[in-house]
Amino acid sequence: MLGLPGKNNNAAIATVFIDLINEAFIQHRLWREGRDLPTYYQWAIDFKLRLNGAIQTWLSQAGYAAGLLLKSLRDKAEQWWYFLDDPNVPPDNNLAERSLRLAVTKRKVCGGSRSMKRFEQTADLLSVIQTCRFQVRSAMSFFREAISAHSCELAMPSLIPLS
Repeated sequence: MLGLPGKNNNAAIATVFIDLINEAFIQHRLWREGRDLPTYYQWAIDFKLRLNGAIQTWLSQAGYAAGLLLKSLRDKAEQWWYFLDDPNVPPDNNLAERSLRLAVTKRKVCGGSRSMKRFEQTADLLSVIQTCRFQVRSAMSFFREAISAHSCELAMPSLIPLS
């Protein structure tokens, strides 16, 4: 479905790229379920060709905002589509967004930090809490161990997983 030059083709562009993105998520899910790397890589090669072709086709017909997005998809392909080359990397950033949720909620509730030093301290504390949460560890236990180690001049506990 090609649009007309000079016309608003953003809806048609959105349809094409939503279909491509949906395909990418489906193929990544199929790879996670079956771990068939050769099939995934063959699909990824074909997908990149079709993706680049779609970007070239639609770039000159896009409105301003859609054009900026298409240029970003083209110019920053190694960031946008990294999971095509390494399927161990998820195609979304849901984990990162969930990790930030605590910090964003805290900022909204308390109105943010009044100084850069306080901001950095809060970020450090929230980072420890989230790391403990992802490691299924008690943040309170970690803080107790850290305070004890500091006061008794013992080795500090680590947040780096052993395995």
